Amino acid sequence: MKHYVTVNDIDSAKEWIDLARELKQDPFKFKELGERKTLGLLFFNNSLRTRLSTQKAALHLGMHCMIMNFSSEGWALEFEDGTIMDKGKAEHIREAAQVVSQYCDVLGIRAFASLGSKEHDEAEIVLNGFKKHATIPILNMESATGHPLQALADLITIRDNSTKKNPKVVLSWAPHPKALPHAVANSFVEIMQQNSAIDFSITHPKGYELNPLITKDVPLYYDQDKALRDADFVYVKNWSSYNSYGKVLCTDANWMITEKKLGHAKFMHCLPVRRNVVVEDAVLDSSRSLVMEQANNRTYAAQVALLKILKGL
Repeated sequence: MKHYVTVNDIDSAKEWIDLARELKQDPFKFKELGERKTLGLLFFNNSLRTRLSTQKAALHLGMHCMIMNFSSEGWALEFEDGTIMDKGKAEHIREAAQVVSQYCDVLGIRAFASLGSKEHDEAEIVLNGFKKHATIPILNMESATGHPLQALADLITIRDNSTKKNPKVVLSWAPHPKALPHAVANSFVEIMQQNSAIDFSITHPKGYELNPLITKDVPLYYDQDKALRDADFVYVKNWSSYNSYGKVLCTDANWMITEKKLGHAKFMHCLPVRRNVVVEDAVLDSSRSLVMEQANNRTYAAQVALLKILKGL
């Protein structure tokens, strides 16, 4: 049974990108693969692009979709084994996952980090709970520590817009009024590492180092201007502190991306984005902004992942 829960489940980046390009030309080419198959989508957090693009990807493949928003519709789930369930949680993951497995052929899960406990978030309680107890393949629609669908869409976008064999790509932290998870940044770092031809680096203020087990030996700059020099793509994202877990240590507006900082590079962001906080209007509305293309590629990233899963059924 094949899952898509991290970018490490991609067996060949080139093959997946080529397949995405093929699907862009003919989205319904493999429609027969998903006929009479049901995709269940369980949302423990809000969504716009992920929900709609994954639904559209499923429809392209001939699949039927069933959707639940657990924050307002589902029973509160218990994930710990051996718990005496005499308080607020009405259903255990053991039963819930097995029940859903009887109704669906593939299951998508979206559950953000709490940013309260590093250990709890890194244990991926929700995602791994369903992966352990479900009997069908799992699709990660963003978890506490990763967003592999977004990362795949980002890689597709870079490859479709690069005129160089070895483009320079920079992941830059930007200010944000709220503490945000590390999932998007983590998966982007991991998928860049899989593509050694890409000249990849990270820039952020001191104190915003990501998990060193993920970043490994990726070059890091605390000087944003130096990092962005001669960049071909600048991927901008906020994340909270990893060492001081979930904390906002810096709100320096000077880290916002401007036209001057961007130079001749292409601008990337996963959306939603805070205008004139993360990036100024002049960049976001310019011809160098790839955010709409990234959003469009979310459909084909999801479709490739689902196609691979369906072929393994």
